[in-house]
Parts: sequence; C-alpha cells; structure tokens
Amino acid sequence: MSVKVFAAKLFAKKIQRKVDQWAKNPLETQEKVFQYLVKTAENTVFGQDHQFSDIKSHQDFVARVPIRDYEALRPYVDRMVAGESDILWPKKPLYYAKTSGTTSGSKYIPITDESMPTHTEGARNAILSYINETGKAGFVNNKMIFLQGSPELSDKNGVHLGRLSGIVAHYIPKYLQKNRMPSWQTNCIEDWEQKVEAIIDETLPEPMGIISGIPPWVQMYFERIVERTGRPIKEVFPNFELFIYGGVNYEPYRAIFEKLIGKSIPSIELYPASEGFFAYQDKQNKQGMLLQLNSGIFYEFVKADEFFNDNSKRITIKDVQVGINYVMLISTTAGLWCYNIGDTVKFTETDPYRIVVSGRIKHFISAFGEHVIGKEVEEALQEASIKTNHVIQEFTVAPQVNPIEGLPYHEWFIEFAETPSNLNALAHEIDLSLQKQNSYYKDLIAGKILQPLKIKVIETGGFTNYMKSIGKLGGQNKLPRLSNDRNIAEALTQFHTH
Repeated sequence: MSVKVFAAKLFAKKIQRKVDQWAKNPLETQEKVFQYLVKTAENTVFGQDHQFSDIKSHQDFVARVPIRDYEALRPYVDRMVAGESDILWPKKPLYYAKTSGTTSGSKYIPITDESMPTHTEGARNAILSYINETGKAGFVNNKMIFLQGSPELSDKNGVHLGRLSGIVAHYIPKYLQKNRMPSWQTNCIEDWEQKVEAIIDETLPEPMGIISGIPPWVQMYFERIVERTGRPIKEVFPNFELFIYGGVNYEPYRAIFEKLIGKSIPSIELYPASEGFFAYQDKQNKQGMLLQLNSGIFYEFVKADEFFNDNSKRITIKDVQVGINYVMLISTTAGLWCYNIGDTVKFTETDPYRIVVSGRIKHFISAFGEHVIGKEVEEALQEASIKTNHVIQEFTVAPQVNPIEGLPYHEWFIEFAETPSNLNALAHEIDLSLQKQNSYYKDLIAGKILQPLKIKVIETGGFTNYMKSIGKLGGQNKLPRLSNDRNIAEALTQFHTH
C-alpha cells in the first residue's frame, strides 16, 4: 500500500466521523444553520427589508420572506453586480457564477467567502465516503479528470465572474494538482469539440483512475476515444476505477456507457449547482444522495403538486415524507433567500436524509393535465429499453397537441445507438411503464383524450448538432428531458430520420 493510499484511507475515516456527527443530529444541525444565516444577514439591505432582527423561528421567516426565483431576486442581485456591498450577504461576493437562464438571460449567482468551501468539500467528501465504505483508494495514485468549463475568469465591478466549474478549478487541493487533468491550457479552450480532442491527446497516454463530468459530455469523450483507438475504454484506461457524475440522471446513459467502457464501473452521483452543493451519494448500496445539512444551506420544501397554489405550505426537513415530489427551496451563506432553484426532489429515506432529483418544476408535460415529470419519463425509457434490448443515446419529450390526424399524443425524440426495426414495440413498452407510474396519464389514454405516445427517430449525432446550433455544446449545458411546449421539438425537425 502506497503512502498516498494509506493517507487517503485515514483522511476518509476522519471526515466520515464529522459527517456522521451532523447526519445523526439533522434537526439541530439545520436549526443552527438557520439561526446563523438570519443573524449574520441581519444588517444587510435584504435583512433590513425583511425584518431579520425580528425573526426567531421558521414561522417568522415564512411570514417575512416569500419564495423567490432569480427574476424576483434580481433587483438585489443587480445592485450587487453594480458594485454595492452588504446587499444579500455581508460585504461583496467573492465570485459570480454565470449561468444561462431560460427566462432571465444570463444569471449572476453570488458565491461568498463562506459558501465557496462548500462547493469543493462536497465533492471531496463524496470521494472520501466511497474510500471509507469500499476500502478502495488505488485510484489516488493515478490521474483524474473532470470535464468542465473554462477556468478563465473576467471581472464584474471588482468581483471575479465565470462558470461554476471554472471557478472550482481554482480550488483543487495541492495534493491533487499532480493527478489532475487536463492541463490549464486545454481547460481554457472554449470550443467544446476542439477541447475534447485536446483532452484526448493529453489523457490517452496517462493512467486514468477517475473520470467525471456530466454524462452526455463524458459520452462524447468516450466515443471519440473508441473511434480513435478502435478499443473499448477498459483497454485504453485499464486503471479506470470510478466514474463521478452530476447534473443529469445517469441511468438513461448506463447501457451505452457500459458498451463504450466494456464493463460496469462503480459510480458516485453528485448534486452540485451554482447555488450550492446540495447532496452526494454516500453509499453504493443505497438509493439517493445524502442531503448536505451542515453546508451553510437551510432547506425548505413545498409539495410539487401544490406549488402553484396560493396557499402552498413551506415545510422543513422535520416534516418531509418519503416518496413525495417536492420543490426544494434554499437559503444560503451566499445570500440566496427562500430561493427556488427549479429542481424537484424526492426523499428516499429520512434517517439519514437522502434524496433523488426527480426533475424540474418548469420541465414537465401537462398539456392535458397529466403533469408528467422527468423522473417518470427516464424510468419509463430505461425499463422499456431493457425489455426490448435497445441502447438509447439521448432523448427528449414534447406534447403534440394538434396532430394532422387522430388524437393528441406525447412525442418522443430518441437517438439510438442502432435504430430498432420495430419502433412500435418500444413505444408500447414505454407507454405502459408511463401509465403505471402516472395515473393521470393512464386515465387520459383510457378516456381517449390522448393516443399512446409516438417515437420520432433523431439521426446519429443529432442532439449534439442541435446543442451546437443553439450555442450550448459541452460544459455544464444539459438538454431538457421534457417540455410543455414545442420549441425544442420544432428545432429538432432538421435532425429527424423518420
């Protein structure tokens, strides 16, 4: 056993003890976070506007601080971006993480001295948790890569501005610097396709131990390697032991990954966002990710099916239930207050608190009242593709409200590894699975309001070309799994095969 492996195992045990301490005292941990947030921001502009000095309990907080998305918080953010201090949190932010919003244009998400460490510690603790649980740490002797955005930062009135993954790249611990890939110069390449080729040039000769990133972009990296070498990833990188991912559900990609790799690889799921690092997979044999209750984030939840009601109820972790679809709201040491990040989650257990991301509150199909969510379409496709032995590359779903003939239906745009000879069989299995999961959808089919779904085949590389055409190829950009309109569907028409 190398010194590095031995040290990693000792460090993993130490960190796990700290995690266990707060995980075993969740309500007390969250109460401390809540009180710290309110007290610290008491004299900020936001704190004074919302009488933070009078807030003693969650009920007081609910009465004074409404739910906000970015657009509603924007008047405060705009003042910060203009250079003012003490607006949402004491002093100026350390960074702005720039993201591309669907309704707000560019978003500037503040990252502060207090919040920055939580972004890096979450990912670090996920790896240490894996080491502590499995005893496997050999990969620390090998190279590791995270497919990410450029680390080059710009200036916005005295505050550094960049993509979250690029900002985090500045905080890689010294003990990992020699292992980390790609090089700084390669990471700074803006064109995603050029960047992937440069990353391949650098990594092919190296003993890669950990590979991480958003699944669709790691898939592109793997596909290019297989094309170039004519060999599966397991032969190109025999030391590859662990895949780390976040941003989208891995399950729809698992079959194609295992085909590209040539075997099954252990994986860790992360739940990072510009607004905070929320959860990570802490157990290989448990469903869900450990919710980070001690990371300067106070969590509230609203049942997703009640979210748009005028009197929807905000609850804390104390009152959540397993299996319910919730909209997750956060208040943070970055100065986000009862902030709706747009994600929906479900708790898989409450001792400790583990969650799965079930979708986006704005990404659903309810053109006919069915309210189909991301998790349902992903599970339906996964179940059907296993039954029919089809490998799916990528997909998205939209409603077809006004078909040329017949009843309306859900239209599935799917890119296959190999186009099936019998699309109807696959469509039938997907439809059955979706009906099983969503009773509203089942009733609409049974009531002849909708006809069963239809599949539209997208040509090989079609989704990549679509993302490229809208300027969102690579990095942290993700294709929505489903939309309640036809915008993406219409844009995909140029990539149909039949």
